[in-house]
Amino acid sequence: MSGYVKSETHKGITSIEFFHPQSNSLPSKILHDLSVRIKHAGEDPATIVIILRSAGEKAFSAGASFDELVTIKNEKEGLEFFSGFAHVINTMRLCPKFILGRIHGKCVGGGVGLAASVDYAIASEAAEVRLSELAVGIGPFVVGPAVERKIGLSAFSQLSIDAAHWRNADWARRKGLFAELHNTTEEMDESIQRLANTLSHSDPDAMTEMKRIFWKGTEHWDHFLIDRAKISGRLVLSEFAKNAIEKFKK
Repeated sequence: MSGYVKSETHKGITSIEFFHPQSNSLPSKILHDLSVRIKHAGEDPATIVIILRSAGEKAFSAGASFDELVTIKNEKEGLEFFSGFAHVINTMRLCPKFILGRIHGKCVGGGVGLAASVDYAIASEAAEVRLSELAVGIGPFVVGPAVERKIGLSAFSQLSIDAAHWRNADWARRKGLFAELHNTTEEMDESIQRLANTLSHSDPDAMTEMKRIFWKGTEHWDHFLIDRAKISGRLVLSEFAKNAIEKFKK
């Protein structure tokens, strides 16, 4: 199995789900399909609010696919891979509909970036977070602006520097990454459904204007995140990164 991205719409609520057998990691194909599905939902008049979720009961997302990282042979390929994260974040940013995040489990690297890019994240206590990029010879350059926007420079730098340390879900809630934190998956899902139902009966135009205000100051991200992707694309070619990624894979 290579994973999937699928979506369904019911009474104004579009649920977009992604899955990959390796802890919901994010290879290029899934990143591309996420961008396409989110863009389509944003343009679909039948969609009023979006829920972003991943399948399974364990990790929300393990971030970048290590299998794909080790195949990168030059800076062009590196740019193409990391630009996938830039495109997803920018698609979420520009989507005129509110995106609710269902964060049911651990988030690593790019997974933290997804959680930071939704407009309202609702999580369970299993949703620990870690930015592990420095440990594999790169850094959270592409997802960093989205994470910093949500939790501030101090908390973002803590996550980035201590790349091997997990922060629990309560830490993430207190820093602003998660809007809500629930003891059980059932309570989390009830809260997501409640809010989605409420928003599905709200004024779409008002929500679009609100979202534009919430993302004010990010208008340059179309180019900014691609420039960040170039940095990651170059660093992933180093001997340090290649050796570190192989160790992580084992």
